[in-house]
Parts: sequence; structure tokens; C-alpha cells
Amino acid sequence: MSLLFQLYRLLVPKPIRTKILLASLAKKIPAFHTGSVGFATDTERQGVIDYITRRGVQIFPYDFTDKYNPSSIEVFEDPSCGLKYVMMDNKRLYFKRRWSMKRIRKSFHDLSLEQDLESPHRYLSSDFTVSSSDVLADFGAAEGNFSLSVIEKIKKVYLFESDPEWIEALEMTFLPWKDKVEIVPRFVSDINDEKHCSGDVFFAGKELTFMKIDVDGGERKLLRGFADTVSSASRMQIALCTYHQHEDEKEFSSMLSAKGYAVSPSGGYMIFYYDKKLKAPYLRRSLIRATKG
Repeated sequence: MSLLFQLYRLLVPKPIRTKILLASLAKKIPAFHTGSVGFATDTERQGVIDYITRRGVQIFPYDFTDKYNPSSIEVFEDPSCGLKYVMMDNKRLYFKRRWSMKRIRKSFHDLSLEQDLESPHRYLSSDFTVSSSDVLADFGAAEGNFSLSVIEKIKKVYLFESDPEWIEALEMTFLPWKDKVEIVPRFVSDINDEKHCSGDVFFAGKELTFMKIDVDGGERKLLRGFADTVSSASRMQIALCTYHQHEDEKEFSSMLSAKGYAVSPSGGYMIFYYDKKLKAPYLRRSLIRATKG
């Protein structure tokens, strides 16, 4: 990191730096794509560029985001435990004890955007979904919204979450289904110690048919520790996030295809400007869906 960049970060407040970044991307992204090969017939990219031209750069550059307003989200408090929650599909989704109502509204707003039917970040699709025979591993569970959305449809779920504050919330959220929920308080990686475990070691002798993987850039280590299980599975579905790093989609798609999986990206794009290494083509697929068996 250069001295000038360090001074910039020190002297310019983060909200202003973000505005400067978004203004810069609002120029760079259309300039790059409108002059690129195949753009004239690429309706997905055209739609994104049209949105940026009209409304600027957003994580999800789509009009479906207008359906959601954080201020309209009702937050409740459970007197039995003191935790706050929101209602999701007539089920309680609990949050960290120290979080304010404002922060919970913002978080649930973002979760709702991610799993909207039109969102590029939606894990499931009409032909990629769960069934009553599925055993799910939710890697990077956090508040557990995805697992909660399917808990009544699946056989069992393993929730991998190492943050004690989230574990407390998860225990309350999944209390009605505790007989088919196992919370695993460890990082899933390519090593095994007190804080980490590899998928191959943890799932040795255990059933697993569906993996949801969103671990904030730790996907490579997780997959290295899952190499044998992923390769040997006769039936498996994997929803794998690919927006954290530049080469994720290409690298993960190639790896899973080589292991016999049918791989396809979700529709649409994200502009993940939180990545300080974001570069052309700027637009990233949110996730890939991989199926075997």
C-alpha cells in the first residue's frame, strides 16, 4: 500500500471514499462494456449498463431492489431470551443480541435482496432445489436465513458457524426443529484442529447431498478440504458463491466440471465493490449451481 493511498484512507472519511469509488465505477463499467466484443447481443450486460446509466452503481444493479425498504421491516423482541427477531415465512429469524433494531432492519433488507426471485444471488431455482431426502450443509450460516427457508422441506441440516453471537441466535431460530439441526461451531477449511475442520474429515461416514457455500472468500480452502467428498459423491448439489474474488467463477466451474458436475451460473451480475481488487470486467456472477447424479 503506497504512502499516498494510506494518507487518502486516513484523511478521507469512508462514506466519501465510497461515493468517489461508485462515481468512478459508474464511468468505467459502461465504458469498458459498451466497447467490448459481443456487447450488442448481450442483453444481460446491456441491462446492467442501462441501470448504471439511470441510477448509478449498486451491488445488485436491478430494479427489483425497489421492492424492499428497511424502514418497513418490523423487529420484535422475545422476552424469553432477550433476543430480537423478524418474521420470515411465518418463522422467527433471530439476530445477534447486541444488534440494534436499525442494524437488524438493514441486515434483513440485504438478505431479502439476496434471495429475491429475481436476484443473481438466489441459491435456488425452479430446477435446482431441495427435497425431503436432502441433507444440507450450510457453510457460513450466520443468521441461518437460507436454512430456515428450507428447514421444513429437508431431512437434516448442519449449520457451520464459528461466531458465538450467531450461535446463540441460531439456537433460538432453529429450536422448533432441533431434532434435525446440528450447529457446528468451527471454520470449515483444509486443516483440522480445535477451531477448524475439513469437510472430508467431518463428513466421513455421514450423509450429505446439498452444500450452500458462502464463506467470505474462504471458498478455496473449504473446497480443498472437501476434495474427496465432492469427487466421490454419487448425488450432490452445490450452490457456491463466486463473487468474492476475480477468478472465482472460472476457477470453481472448471474444478467442478472436471469432477463430473453439471455447472451453470445464476442469471445476472453483482458489482462487488467491497473487493478492493475489483477490476474489469467488474461484473461478477454471484454464484454457480453444480449438480451431480
